[in-house]
Amino acid sequence: MQKNNLALVAVCLAALMFSLEISSVPVILPTLEEKLHAGLKDMQWVMNAYTIACTTVLMATGTLADRYGRKRIFMISIAGFGIASLVCGIGQNVFILIVSRFIQGITGGAMLICQTAILSHQFQQGKARSRAFGMWGIVIGIGLGFGAIIGGGIVFLTGWQWVFWVHVPLAILTLMLVFRSTQESRDPQAGKLDIWGIVTLSASIFGLAYFFTQGQELGFGSTAAIGIITASALSFLIFLWVEKVNPYPMFDFSVFRIRDFSGALMGCIGMNFSFWPFMIYLPIYFQNTLGYTPMATGLSLLAYTLPTLFLPPLAEYLTRRYQPRTIIPLGMFTIGLGFILMKAGSSFAHASWLTMLPGMALAGAGLGLTTTPTTNTTTGSVSATRAGMASGMDISARLITLAINIAVMGTILVAGIFSHLKNVSFSSIPSSDLYVMAEEIASGNTALLHTKFPELYASGTAENIIQGALSNGFNWVMLYGGIGVWVLAAISFRIFRSGKRDYHLANG
Repeated sequence: MQKNNLALVAVCLAALMFSLEISSVPVILPTLEEKLHAGLKDMQWVMNAYTIACTTVLMATGTLADRYGRKRIFMISIAGFGIASLVCGIGQNVFILIVSRFIQGITGGAMLICQTAILSHQFQQGKARSRAFGMWGIVIGIGLGFGAIIGGGIVFLTGWQWVFWVHVPLAILTLMLVFRSTQESRDPQAGKLDIWGIVTLSASIFGLAYFFTQGQELGFGSTAAIGIITASALSFLIFLWVEKVNPYPMFDFSVFRIRDFSGALMGCIGMNFSFWPFMIYLPIYFQNTLGYTPMATGLSLLAYTLPTLFLPPLAEYLTRRYQPRTIIPLGMFTIGLGFILMKAGSSFAHASWLTMLPGMALAGAGLGLTTTPTTNTTTGSVSATRAGMASGMDISARLITLAINIAVMGTILVAGIFSHLKNVSFSSIPSSDLYVMAEEIASGNTALLHTKFPELYASGTAENIIQGALSNGFNWVMLYGGIGVWVLAAISFRIFRSGKRDYHLANG
């Protein structure tokens, strides 16, 4: 029992590192833009390099963990995450940071997928399993809830590098605990590594993210952009074919016939369609639109993230009483309602964190209701020996959705800003220059605007125009996030209600 408790502590520390990395980095993005002379696209790639790398390695890690041992792969990934975090802080330009973030994403993704597989194996009984996943959810909530204020505080007291370097001592402590307490587990029927599946899926995700991030620069209708999106679609079709003919696929599509698994997977997609990608842009809203400092931004974001700390135990209780088929769609609906309220709050004449508070708190509560039930359901709806595969599909769905929507939300934000600028009718500025102006406004690069677009400041209303443009852009993003997650909630609800659980398939 003592070893199980230590193993739970180790897994929770690893979860803390991963969740801190998600919630603390966004709040320093405006600082990185200033210190590293970066733009909005660069900041999108700082985040997407991490998420795409996570997705690239996830299914490979699931297979390797099942085949060679989950404890062994877990320890390797923790060590790699600590080293990569060290490198992230050393880099002094955007290119080095993006590359090191990619490496950090590879190791972080491997570390994350092992967490749920180890918990599933180490805690197999009902109450013990619920308690373990509940504690895991609480720790994730702590990392997510306080990551923003920690990131803002670190920037204020030391420097942005320590947002990454803090993971080095945590990684060392986690390694010691894992070595002493965690049981080794394998899947005796684990197959070979699905190289072609990994390559084709990764190429498809990268192509889609690249299309949305760089599309305007290339021209969405240009030959290059059309070629990229076509290649991405073709790569995905090849991936589907590879998984169908491969005797050892990393995606076993037969599990989609299990209603609980498919319904919960829609929950994984729903959370990362809106809540997490918007976490990248909320600090930009508070700092660039409302004029808050990084520290004040971190404090304001507590309303968005703290509910994820308190809700997981309640979500586990409600799931046991009302079943995942009710709680997961309800959680997604709550996230969407929060986004609609945030949009309303941002539309006030004197918007502030107070006008945003109800929507942020409600969105965070929705995420807290959804996180642990989806994870527990996806891994619990299949046999124990397939936990690695199930957790890999779970986390892949989350990160693929996150990577794509970071890019999509950035495109929508700039489009909303551009629309407002176009409506104020700068007749002397061509549309192509207006779009450049929109990107600079989105990234908060007002100093460059003074030099590039003196017409904007000659009008005498530059500040009002910029604030109005930012508000319009963020209104578009919030509306997209709210409606999108509602649609996914409806799909999840329909899947859960369309048939009874099929436990025979889970053991097939």
